[in-house]
Amino acid sequence: MEKSSSIKNIAAAIVLFHVKVETVKKDANNPFFKSKYASLSNILDVINDPLNESELTFCQFPNGENGLTTILMHAESGEYLQATYDMHPVKNDPQGRGSSITYQRRYALAAILGLNIDDDDDGNGASHPPTSNTHSQNNQPDDNRPWLNKTEKDKVTLTKEWKQVVSALHQGVRTIEQVKGAYKIAKENQTELSNIKKA
Repeated sequence: MEKSSSIKNIAAAIVLFHVKVETVKKDANNPFFKSKYASLSNILDVINDPLNESELTFCQFPNGENGLTTILMHAESGEYLQATYDMHPVKNDPQGRGSSITYQRRYALAAILGLNIDDDDDGNGASHPPTSNTHSQNNQPDDNRPWLNKTEKDKVTLTKEWKQVVSALHQGVRTIEQVKGAYKIAKENQTELSNIKKA
């Protein structure tokens, strides 16, 4: 992260922003974990007026091949906070790059402004260690996680859920532990997923 030599004014402005900003509604669905999140357009709508009233503004732009730079600036003092991070799309085509940039913008804004843009259970529920697929020694019933099947009944076509999981692991959006927390996974499929490297 980079910052101006002083952040006194921008820090005070961020405090004011938090007083003024309303709750960001989760207006979109995440099929991966069956949860809700705030879309980029909704975030921009919610933060626009509070940013102006706090004399804050931001810029976001692609940096290099897969990077995104976000700069938060205080209009009067010129103080700023800036950071860049990379995300590699699974498909290196215009659609894949566009999707990756949108995702980066959403999370970069949430991070720099301290916004809550995902369901509380989106990360917490997914990070719990998986329980056994059979009854435990205390005869507790199986958990309610769905099975993650690799292929459809024809044994050839990959399931939509499998494709989403593989994509998320490639992009570094999810870890194998989070996937195991969200799904029951056959041992051979779990081994295959564990060997997927972040792009």
